[in-house]
Amino acid sequence: MTKKSALKAARVGNRRRDVNKATRSEVKTNITKAEKLIMDGNLKGAEAAVKTAVVSLDKAAEKMILHANNAARRKSRLMKKLNQAKAQPAAAAAPAEKPAD
Repeated sequence: MTKKSALKAARVGNRRRDVNKATRSEVKTNITKAEKLIMDGNLKGAEAAVKTAVVSLDKAAEKMILHANNAARRKSRLMKKLNQAKAQPAAAAAPAEKPAD
């Protein structure tokens, strides 16, 4: 015979799983959008998308949907991609110096 409390705990777990799944999906969607904008070279849009992704990662970590280190790693990787994309056009625009003979 099953305890009432065990049945209730199972119901609560199912509700939490659904909420957590939606939050994880939102996080992944935000990261994907930001990465696509970075790859397309739309840096202004990418900055806004990265901010949105970072906020969603922080919220997920705060609610313990994602481990804090997992969220930090994802934020770090995303910021690294954005910073490399920002630096790349500056490097390409700078004229190459000729070596002195």
